[in-house]
Amino acid sequence: MDEEFSKAEIETARKIFSGTCDFMLGVAALGGLPEAKNPEIAFAGRSNVGKSSLVNALTGRNTLARTSNTPGRTQELNYFNLADRIYMVDMPGYGYAKVSKEKIKAWTDLIFSYLRGRPTLRCVFILVDARHGLKPSDIDLMKMLDSSAVSYRIVLTKSDKVKDHDLEKVKEKILGTVKSHPAAYPEILHTSSLKGFGIPELRAVINSYGEN
Repeated sequence: MDEEFSKAEIETARKIFSGTCDFMLGVAALGGLPEAKNPEIAFAGRSNVGKSSLVNALTGRNTLARTSNTPGRTQELNYFNLADRIYMVDMPGYGYAKVSKEKIKAWTDLIFSYLRGRPTLRCVFILVDARHGLKPSDIDLMKMLDSSAVSYRIVLTKSDKVKDHDLEKVKEKILGTVKSHPAAYPEILHTSSLKGFGIPELRAVINSYGEN
């Protein structure tokens, strides 16, 4: 983990994430979005990258976000209310081809329309499988966020499945890429929902957006 946080920041975030965090609603169309009253952060990424598992790990709950071994299971913008302080949004995965083209287009339109137009959206966390690095669909999303001036951070998932030196290589390659993307945060977070490392620091990052 490249970013450093004080013990107080990590402990504050731990307490917030161990408190109330409730599923609010699933949004299938922009008209169903909740009132834009709290800061929002969103988790985006390719199908099966581990978005729902990460939400569960952050909150210390096994079943808050529904997980599945079947890519494409999340089909809506799933809203979670963290202590009435921050809305966390688990987004449909992209880049999965074994569903109808119409459904892929509907998901993609929903994702991009939300990301471009949500006034309370503070940051998008683009989740990337540490074993595979950035894919063309990730780069497409980064370009769209750049053009919309929406800040985003890269978060590597499943980092426990990669040897340390290989993980560093993946991070270096991604850092080289993000330098040319103006809306990207210039550091890479790496996490493991299974082993728990990187989770306290990611909580601290997310909590910081509730202070804005």
